[in-house]
Amino acid sequence: MTFYIEIVIIAVLIFVAFIANGSISINKFIKDNQEYFQTLKETDYEFLLKARYGSGIDSDRLFNMRIRDAMMGFVLAILVFINNMDYTKIIIAIVVAIVMFKLGYIKLKSYYKAHLHQIDSMLPYYLKSLEILIQHYTVPVALGKSLEDAPDIFKEGLKELLQKINAGDSSIAPYMDFAKDYPVRDSMRMMRLLYRLGLGSQERKQEQLLQFSRSISSLQQKARETRYKNRLEKMEQKTMTMLLATGGGVMVLLVIAILNMF
Repeated sequence: MTFYIEIVIIAVLIFVAFIANGSISINKFIKDNQEYFQTLKETDYEFLLKARYGSGIDSDRLFNMRIRDAMMGFVLAILVFINNMDYTKIIIAIVVAIVMFKLGYIKLKSYYKAHLHQIDSMLPYYLKSLEILIQHYTVPVALGKSLEDAPDIFKEGLKELLQKINAGDSSIAPYMDFAKDYPVRDSMRMMRLLYRLGLGSQERKQEQLLQFSRSISSLQQKARETRYKNRLEKMEQKTMTMLLATGGGVMVLLVIAILNMF
């Protein structure tokens, strides 16, 4: 056991020495091994970044920063325990690295949960505005004309969707790819509706638009109801907290008053 611990210590010290004299660049090391590190990326990481910062964010750079922070956290933890090293300390160092790596993702998740209904409602409202353009143009043309006014979070995905359609892909796949990349509430259902609308004949266009409009309005109403329900729950929680705090304070005062009587 001691032999393996000594190997870990020596490896860490050599790694730190190489970094100190410039022989190894952490950023270059991460870039050179990018394909291996990419396997650690969460499936919804790209979407969460777009939800937080918009479509113009450099996701690879931020992901590499997470890898760098994890590596530095592991090295620092090893250095802290270097005088009293054992397998337990190595496990702690690994846990520190995992926490450092996951911290950025956890923050993105927290932001998404805090703004869940705002983000989820963006796609139905965008499709509702798209409905007006579809009355005068085909679905691909309407998508192209709506890009400028589309929510920032969806712009990159809409461009990719248009590129696939314009390249000759008339299947539902481009729409489903968009729904997978932007997994907001009911995204699969909404993109199926849009695809079916694009398949329809001109003779039935008004009828199909009416069905599309009703479906999107229903999804908007669902989003509003969910938002109001959550607001009500938060208000109820705050009210209960205030009542419990007030009741607890009154009980404490009564106990103090009774004790003073004796």
